[in-house]
Amino acid sequence: MHAYRSHTCADLNKSNVGETVRLSGWVHRVRDHGGVLFIDLRDHYGMTQVLCDSDSPVFAEVEKLRSEWCIRIDGIVKARDESLVNAKLPTGEIEVYIRDMEVLGSAKELPLMVFGDQEYPEETRLRYRYLDLRREVMQRNMVLRSDVVASMRKRMWDKGFREFQTPIITASSPEGARDFLVPSRLHPGKFYALPQAPQQFKQLLMVSGFDKYFQIAPCFRDEDPRADRSPTDFYQLDLEMSFVTQQDVFDTIAPVLGGVFEEFGGGRKVDAPAEWPQISYADAALKYGSDKPDLRNPIEMQVVSEHFAGSGFAIFAKLLEQEGTEIRAIPAPTGGSRKFCDRMNSFAQQQGLPGMGYIFWRETDGQMEAAGPLAKNIGPERTEAIRQQLGLGVGDAAFFLGGKPKSFEAVAGRARNVIGEELGLTDKDRFAFAWIVDFPIYEKDDETGKIDFEHNPFSMPQGGMEALEGDPLKVKGFQYDLACNGYEIVSGAIRNHKPEIMFKAFEIAGYPKEEVTKRFGGMVNAFQYGAPPHGGCAAGVDRIVMLLADEDNLRDVMLFPMNQRAEDLMMGAPSEPTSDQLMELSLRVIPQE
Repeated sequence: MHAYRSHTCADLNKSNVGETVRLSGWVHRVRDHGGVLFIDLRDHYGMTQVLCDSDSPVFAEVEKLRSEWCIRIDGIVKARDESLVNAKLPTGEIEVYIRDMEVLGSAKELPLMVFGDQEYPEETRLRYRYLDLRREVMQRNMVLRSDVVASMRKRMWDKGFREFQTPIITASSPEGARDFLVPSRLHPGKFYALPQAPQQFKQLLMVSGFDKYFQIAPCFRDEDPRADRSPTDFYQLDLEMSFVTQQDVFDTIAPVLGGVFEEFGGGRKVDAPAEWPQISYADAALKYGSDKPDLRNPIEMQVVSEHFAGSGFAIFAKLLEQEGTEIRAIPAPTGGSRKFCDRMNSFAQQQGLPGMGYIFWRETDGQMEAAGPLAKNIGPERTEAIRQQLGLGVGDAAFFLGGKPKSFEAVAGRARNVIGEELGLTDKDRFAFAWIVDFPIYEKDDETGKIDFEHNPFSMPQGGMEALEGDPLKVKGFQYDLACNGYEIVSGAIRNHKPEIMFKAFEIAGYPKEEVTKRFGGMVNAFQYGAPPHGGCAAGVDRIVMLLADEDNLRDVMLFPMNQRAEDLMMGAPSEPTSDQLMELSLRVIPQE
């Protein structure tokens, strides 16, 4: 017999009754039933109930066992009584009588329990991650992650892509976040960087004649952490293709991701990729207050400025006299109660706004009536026009925000999400996807008047060089994101592969040709030797698994994540280097005040 096991803790069933078996695993829990000890023995694959009575030669040793001790047992498989069968377990029809046992690893008093669903502070979970990972939900999440990655790989190979590995140590390249720098021992005073993404290398692969590339790529960014963003490293399904249009990229990646969500989504509805809408960046901001809208929520915001211009509601009327301002409405079907409206007004105040005006419609003496402070100020004709525009009726409400859109859009988007959640309008049993397209390439600083890049500077401008001759603020890029349930899960672009267009694009943002050549010399030089039109995207593996696992935090789908302060509490990183290490790298640490 094998030194540790003849079967896993998920293998045994009625067909094994009478066999002598060997199992190894962890003591999940112990139950003492007056002279008979029942132990749930757990390994990666499942659970088997083993038991020991006073007739067993190792009863005294079994009595010493505690939770999470790692043991090996030999025993005889017996059928459970019909009344004791556990239908929830694959091994629930049998149990194993212990005849021999060996302790493979004893355990100290546990800082967190593996059995049960207790909540523990994040610090405890990360410091003792190896115990946290033993819990059933974490085992399930990590298996899901592994299976998702395997499925992505297979689907990409099936589409004719080949997987190539790009460098992990490279040159610093600003891509929207801070680099992690790596000092060079051989070149004192110079630094490498960990790649924020394989962006330049995958484009160079296209110039090198490789038609289709993909990689499950590690990326490194020194970022401020959020629940849906790691502060150090993350993984993405990275791909690039030559001789493609924007639609070609959509038609390639959408079935891959749609298939993954169907395969691992637990039966939740997934719209066919051909039905995923393409929404302009401007429309997404207008209707949803976000460039990653949650389309499970049917609410769409609308501009209602005309109904407030010159009205009796002085705050909005005066706002509209200023250039670039507007009033937007957030419809709230079934939200027509003063209590709910007051709660949403408080929400806006918590978000840093003075408040959020509202109107709700109720029935009074058999007649529909508009109620609320706004309704009294603007009168029945204007409130009725608003109601008709928004398609609302008795029992419904609408909320209003005004000013320059960028000052309130984000709060309006969050309010839309809260309204959808609280009123039960958001379909929780669905994955809703949307392509966000037509991103503006440039933005203007209101204070300095300076033009700079708003989004990816390496995107091909729609209209090419001709578009760059006009108003920069009207230039759109062939850049796109894919949103799912309120998260950005894909970002990509058709690349600007023509040096003359690239130099012009950077010149508009105030970057001379010399600086572009210095910063991106490798790519700029390559583009002068017959670069093909190319484009691609990257899909965030961590976020996709987070959505599939129905978790709210990336750390619950990553094996060994950092905490909110970018610290590895388990391994003690970051740590102070030794004097010898610093000398070898020609570095000196300056103490912080």
